[in-house]
Amino acid sequence: MKLKKPKFWDYKKPNIYAKLLFPFAKIIEIFDYKKVKSKKNFSQILTICVGNIYIGGTGKTSISIEIKKILDELNIKTCFIKKEYSKQKDEQKLLSNFGKVYTNKSRLDSINQAIQDGYSVAIFDDGLQDYNIDYNISIVCFNKKNGIGNGYTLPAGPLRQNLKSLKNYQYVFFNGNNENFSELENKIKLHNKDIKSYESKYLPLNVDELDLDKKYIVFSGIGNHGTFIDMLKSQNFKIIEEIEYPDHYNYTNNDLNKLEILSKENNATLLTTEKDFLRLNKNDQKNIKFIKVELKINKINDLKDILISNYEKI
Repeated sequence: MKLKKPKFWDYKKPNIYAKLLFPFAKIIEIFDYKKVKSKKNFSQILTICVGNIYIGGTGKTSISIEIKKILDELNIKTCFIKKEYSKQKDEQKLLSNFGKVYTNKSRLDSINQAIQDGYSVAIFDDGLQDYNIDYNISIVCFNKKNGIGNGYTLPAGPLRQNLKSLKNYQYVFFNGNNENFSELENKIKLHNKDIKSYESKYLPLNVDELDLDKKYIVFSGIGNHGTFIDMLKSQNFKIIEEIEYPDHYNYTNNDLNKLEILSKENNATLLTTEKDFLRLNKNDQKNIKFIKVELKINKINDLKDILISNYEKI
């Protein structure tokens, strides 16, 4: 059974539980460091990795999609690469709405197949912790609201890598709503003063298809549930109850039956994210609405110039 991340991971300062787990986190860091090997680069294709060091809910899939849209406008043949994980079928489905997705247990197998198929650019949704590939462009994403949590690595905190790893990345995206992220940006700059930063905001696309006069019960199994709720509140949705499940949660018939009963008792509409909706079968989707979202990137022309400049080098 999947569990929600511990609340103490997102405390501003490590508490007693985090400190007790800290020695285990350091041991894991040492083993991860030993995994580092000579990385392979590819001259035939531009490789862009959009990843995170905070575990889950940072907007990397949405940023991957927005970069794909930019490259599509430039008529550059671009694909996605997503490592095969059974629990991430929702993200694979979402990416496939925007282009070809290669999914293998090995990202190297995927990129070699993409080269054979004549793609000029490969966007890796996740993969900063894959020590086999030397990416042309490396982007690390953070959720403005969650930031770096308590600053510790797993299992003492929510970070997949020590903050020192930020020195390896060229660009950082701060994704979310209208939260102030200046403190977070300053912390990141302490570890990489040259990293170039971008901000993006979640923009709901289909609000006009939903009745804002109705009551809603909102549920999700994503890494940034709080950010999703904040976005809905900014659009004046009448949320009478919100239910959070673990990230990439696979809903059981019992879960869905409980939600349906709750909606009928309160004369409310069930509302979720597109990712969650894609995890449901067609029959279960019938009585559930979802919000389509995109990330609106600031300095998008600057980002476009960077993509073009790197593409012209291959």
